[in-house]
This record gives sequence, C-alpha cells and structure tokens, in this order.
Amino acid sequence: MRGREFGDAIRALLRAAGLTNRAAADLLGWQEAKVSELVNGKEGTTDVDLAKLLGLLRTPPDEFDHLMALHHDTNIRDWLQPTKSGITDRARTLREHEKIATGVTGWSMNVVHGLVQAPDYITYLVNASTRVTPDERPSVIRNRIARQQSVFDGYRTVTIFMHEQALRLPVGSRDVMADQLHHLLRMSVRPYLTLRVVPTVVGPHAGLAGSFDMLTFKKIPPIVYVESEGATVFLEDQLSVELYEDVLKSLGRTALDEGQTRKLITDIIGEECRDDQVAEEQLQR
Repeated sequence: MRGREFGDAIRALLRAAGLTNRAAADLLGWQEAKVSELVNGKEGTTDVDLAKLLGLLRTPPDEFDHLMALHHDTNIRDWLQPTKSGITDRARTLREHEKIATGVTGWSMNVVHGLVQAPDYITYLVNASTRVTPDERPSVIRNRIARQQSVFDGYRTVTIFMHEQALRLPVGSRDVMADQLHHLLRMSVRPYLTLRVVPTVVGPHAGLAGSFDMLTFKKIPPIVYVESEGATVFLEDQLSVELYEDVLKSLGRTALDEGQTRKLITDIIGEECRDDQVAEEQLQR
C-alpha cells in the first residue's frame, strides 16, 4: 500500500509538471529506469536523489515531507497510521485505494456507515468528535463528502452492512435523523449499492469486534481498513484479511435482505412520525 501511494503521488507530480519519465531522467542526468522504479514504488533510490526529483517537480512542502517519510517503507506490508502522527490528511490512503477498488464492503455497528451518511448527519458527528479540532472540522466534512462522491461513481460495487442500532442512535435533531433515514432509502435504489441491516433481535453476531471496510481489486489482493480512536490500520496480510472475510460471510447470512432492510428503515421512520404526533397532541392538551 505504501508503495502504491508513493508511486501514484510521483506520477501525479510528473503529470502536473508536464514531464515524462524520460524527460525527468534527462533533466537529472539519470537513466529512465531510475524514475520508473520510483513510479513503481520500488526501493533503491537514496534520499538525496529522491529530494532532487521532488525539487525538480516543485513538490509542495507537505507533499515533500509525506513522500520522504514513505520512501523507506514502501515494501512493508500493513500500515498503522496513528491519529497524532502528523499526517495532515488522514483519509488520503483510504481514498486513493478506493479509487482503484472494484468493490467496497463496509460494516458499521454503532452509527450509519460513512459512505451513506447525509451531509447534516456528517456535520453533527464531526462536530461531536474529540479527535477533530475546530479548525480541522470544515476540511474533514468536505473530505467525507468528497469520498462519497468518488466511491459512488458507478465504477465499483458497494455493499454496506449496518446494525439496527446504528439507525436508531439519535444523532443531531429529529429532523437530522429523519433526513438520514430518507437518505438511506434514496440511496438504496442505486443499482451498484446494496444496503443490508443486521436486526437487533439477532443478538450477538460476528461483527461485535467493531466496524471495518474491505476493498477488493482486479489485480491486487484485498485490503482491510479499520479505524479506531488512536489510529487507522490497513491490513494486507492474507491471514488477517481472511478473518474479516469470514466476518462478512457471517453477516451476509445474518442480515436482512435489501427489501427487508428498506421495510425496516420505513418502519423506523413511521415510528418517529408517530412519536412526533403523540408529542404534539400532548402539547396541545
């Protein structure tokens, strides 16, 4: 994952500079193969040579620091990204890999999954987070909405499993929750999106360890993304990924189908409307 992110960033810088691998190599007095190895995320280039290339490509300071930090670890599997690591865009790695994924499968136990959150719901969650400073909140909200737009472009299948409690947990006002539930119904008719809910009556289930996303690709093995309070983790090793594949298979056997899920969401909306009506009648008495 580190190697792919590193190589993709170098390609983007070359495009922005209007240079081919050969043109950049000629300007630096290198063999073209040396630039090609960097673009492919391979080791072997010194920090000094990488700094020369990044300088030639007029790399912004934050991106320069990011790529220099990645350079030594491009062949290490799995990736722990601590929340306080200094990474300015903590969602970057996830977004970059979702762009090339052919499938995204998510499981969310406590709140509506991030890919299908309505804008007001996102705003309330971000504002309530202790991990996000007030200055960071606007960019985090923009990044989450941009992630949705990128994933839901019709080029990949998306399956979202959620627990029923995620639909019933009050987030923001009753209007925010009503908008969120209607948003789920609108999203559920998209042909490349599958929404399925694990009902509360099931009791204990395979997803109790927590929420995660699995990304599948055409030419590379699947990866798993797990987010916690202190870090985000990307898992690539086969044994770890297989454990999460087993969880998804179990959730698939446990969850309501798409039609039953839509009915449950509709029923919850109806319950909320009846509660509002009862409350209004009590106020009028």
